[in-house]
Amino acid sequence: MPTCFPSSLQILNLQKMKEVNPKETTRAYAFEMWMKAPLPMVTFFKTLDVSHLVRLNHKKKLKFNMLMCWCIGRAASQIKEFYLLPVGKKLIQYDTIAVNTIVANKAGEVSSCDIPFSKDLATFNKDYLRLTRWVSENCRNHDLPQSMVIGTSALAQYDIDGAVGMFSGIFNNPFIIWSKYRKSLFKTTLTISFQFHHTQMDGMHAAKFLDLLQKEIKF
Repeated sequence: MPTCFPSSLQILNLQKMKEVNPKETTRAYAFEMWMKAPLPMVTFFKTLDVSHLVRLNHKKKLKFNMLMCWCIGRAASQIKEFYLLPVGKKLIQYDTIAVNTIVANKAGEVSSCDIPFSKDLATFNKDYLRLTRWVSENCRNHDLPQSMVIGTSALAQYDIDGAVGMFSGIFNNPFIIWSKYRKSLFKTTLTISFQFHHTQMDGMHAAKFLDLLQKEIKF
């Protein structure tokens, strides 16, 4: 009787995520306190100086949305709490993160696209362009379930002051929303909302992430 061995890709995927005992992590108390809370999501707002990204957008012809997603990945990858996520009734640890973007497809609707995070901008940009193009043309989502995905939604054609994402009990992932950036005489700003599950991180981790995000955008 032949033996079936998992492929190298399957082995790699198995290595990317695993269930962990919350009591053996720094999130033990938060898991006990917030996993069964009726509204465990917290939302922070921050106004960012995105002048540097706007200049890169114009001079290097790099998409502003791609640059934002890359900076989000850069900042998140420096905080270990982003690699843990409550899923169902479990706490899952991931080896990798990805950044999601919403794509307008050729059917006139929207599709979801997960972009694997890379510290190298050229690599991330190449993946972003390739995957968003595929999603747009095929009207299908591109999901990376083996990565801890940071959701984003850019309402770039509209000017709103803020937004709070809904809590469905299914998607516990961090989620960032922004609209049109605002130009003034000396700088360009962008107000974002950052929603996170309190089991995954505390306010100080979220605030640190937002500070790191501003630093990544500027430098």
